[in-house]
Amino acid sequence: MVTIAVDAMGGDHGIKTTVPAAAQALKAHPELKLILVGNQKTLERALSKYKLADHPRISTHHASEVVEMDELPSHALRNKKDSSMRVAINLVKEGTAQACVSAGNTGALMATSRFVLKTLPGIDRPAIVYAMPGVNQDTGERTAVHMLDLGANVDCTAEHLFQFAIMASVRRSLIDNIPHPRVALLNIGEEEMKGLESIKEAAKLISNCPSLNYTGFVEGNDIFADKADVIVCDGFIGNIALKTAEGTAKFISYMVKDAFKSNVIMKLCAIIAFPALLKIKKNLDMRRYNGASFLGLKGIVLKSHGGADAFAFSSAITEALAEVEKNIPSQIHAQVETLLGQMNNTGSVNGG
Repeated sequence: MVTIAVDAMGGDHGIKTTVPAAAQALKAHPELKLILVGNQKTLERALSKYKLADHPRISTHHASEVVEMDELPSHALRNKKDSSMRVAINLVKEGTAQACVSAGNTGALMATSRFVLKTLPGIDRPAIVYAMPGVNQDTGERTAVHMLDLGANVDCTAEHLFQFAIMASVRRSLIDNIPHPRVALLNIGEEEMKGLESIKEAAKLISNCPSLNYTGFVEGNDIFADKADVIVCDGFIGNIALKTAEGTAKFISYMVKDAFKSNVIMKLCAIIAFPALLKIKKNLDMRRYNGASFLGLKGIVLKSHGGADAFAFSSAITEALAEVEKNIPSQIHAQVETLLGQMNNTGSVNGG
């Protein structure tokens, strides 16, 4: 059995999302146990409403405070020690739970996770990794790319980007059974002379690492084109890219709906095209990819989108379950330790 602590009060919708999501996750995964963290009385009422009060694989843990979505991370860290977010992370630290899932304030979740769980040896900073949908335009095969960092680190050195590449490569290999994931750096061009010095230096470090399958630079329009399995960038660029992708998907969805509602003929066309439109909607449904992982910590923490519905939040729980089953932090630690040993013995990652 795998036990996951859920920050039941976090996010835009709190318990209205987390409790029905818990029901969905428990139904889908018989090996899963959940600890819902939050106000005890509020949780009990919600569990009764969704007929989960006597569920054998769900329990509650009281927390008297809630971290607000607009609260400063430093304030939450210092003053909200009994928040549902902090208590859920503490349960991971204590070993009561193997992972934590929260839709709460991203900055506060990262700051608290880093303070409580600490980073793995050899890792300077944790990074946020997120799976984004894609397609191979030659074969039509639906794919995904794991992209990081998506907001945790605005300024990154070449060494930070190198560490991100290692962590994400290990995770992608284990989660999706890809023996040698293709690793690329997000840049303003594919040519070697383009980009910031930190990106060009990171390219040298990654290309010289025998454990990484480095494929070079990719541009923003390559993110969804199956050019890589892992795309590495700093948190400033990554967060903008993610939000732009989400906004573009919503814009396209709106324009398609608007076009089919424009007149009677178009409405009839919409009925004929409904199966195709349904397929497009499913493929572009970001809820299926919900759950950003905080890589580099001595524990597993998944961040759900703040506005996630029950289906999306249950997807984040599923992602956390997969990381526990694959023992991602230990696997990252082992890989980093091996590389650091090589570097200490030879003076470089490839001995050259």
